[in-house]
Amino acid sequence: MPNGPPSALERAFANPWLLLTLTCLFWGGNVVAARLAVGEISPMTLVTGRWALACLALMATARRAFVADLPLLAPVKWRVLAMGGVGFTLYHTLYFIAGHYTPGLHIAILQGVTPVFVFIGAFILWRIPVRLAQAAGCAMTLVGVALVGARGDFSELAAMKFNLGDTAMLVASVFYGGYTLALRVRPKTSSMGFFVALALAALLTSLPLFAGEIALGGFIWPTTKGLWILLYVTIFPTLLSQVFFIRAVELVGPGRATLFYNLTPAIGAVLSAVALGETFETYHLVALALVIGGVTMAEWFGRK
Repeated sequence: MPNGPPSALERAFANPWLLLTLTCLFWGGNVVAARLAVGEISPMTLVTGRWALACLALMATARRAFVADLPLLAPVKWRVLAMGGVGFTLYHTLYFIAGHYTPGLHIAILQGVTPVFVFIGAFILWRIPVRLAQAAGCAMTLVGVALVGARGDFSELAAMKFNLGDTAMLVASVFYGGYTLALRVRPKTSSMGFFVALALAALLTSLPLFAGEIALGGFIWPTTKGLWILLYVTIFPTLLSQVFFIRAVELVGPGRATLFYNLTPAIGAVLSAVALGETFETYHLVALALVIGGVTMAEWFGRK
């Protein structure tokens, strides 16, 4: 007998643009979570907790893919451990630390610079040529970052000083750029099997930092609000976003899917203004336009 018409959920899972929009919305929500977590749950408690819960969920749903991929993962276990440690543990640790010291608007804008570090790294590592339009796009993005550091005062650009939160977010972006570059040489496993391996690596590498947080007296037992934040970052930016993005790449390819990442800073900035009540200054708008426009230009001409 013929199958019936697809359900609404099946139609949604076959719509790449809906999946990508939701992915960027969830990633943008990370900005709000980072700010709301201050005083409610300590950074490493949030990082370790999210990967512990994620690993439990993934082992229940994607264990077979992981086990099937073990013969390919075992020979490169140290590389996978490094990728999970840098791209997931260190990135998210600095991300949530940034939430203690800088506005969500700054976090949202500065995370958009990650693709620039990818372009630079690709040139250094593999001498991938950089076109003039790509260089111009990267320059636009860096001007946007400088504008954030100068707090919108062009006369202070020469003496700009990034605060601790801004610096943490920029270093986090460097780490995620390195992780992105490493994906080029990742083992030829299934996407879900590899994601399970990275999640396990993130959990393992987070444990020493979590122990350090406790030893230094920085541990904060999660409040009720802190537990809700932990559940949000586990379910939405960590799990659903990855599943949705993997599915979208299957439907439209990595090039078109990756371009949607540029929505994340804009969504994060809007959510910071709406959910956190942060003032959206003119320089925020200009910096956001420079970052998104510059990265979009660089990626577009890079594919050309």
